[in-house]
Amino acid sequence: MLGKFLIAAAVAALSFPKWAEAASITNRDAKDYKVTIIEIGKAPVDHVLKKDAQLKDVCIKGCIVRLNDSENDEYELEGTEIVSIEEGYLYYDVPDVVPEAPKEGEKKPNQ
Repeated sequence: MLGKFLIAAAVAALSFPKWAEAASITNRDAKDYKVTIIEIGKAPVDHVLKKDAQLKDVCIKGCIVRLNDSENDEYELEGTEIVSIEEGYLYYDVPDVVPEAPKEGEKKPNQ
């Protein structure tokens, strides 16, 4: 009986969404934006994203993001992106530090 419970618990844990894989949206602009998240099979959800604010854990299975109700400002996210609003547009964020390529004769990390 305990074995069946542990298997059921493991299956349940694996079926929950991985929040670390959800998208996040940061407003780096000087003004507030209305951000609409449109996920398949769900009603659109509106958020007001103030200056320097962030929406975390959105678009877990992918979505359309619309800025200020404009169909011209629609962006499709897969659910793993880290993006920001700058000058009215959505941009992918990139790390501040880009790892260097290994020098000749050096091994790559994790080898």
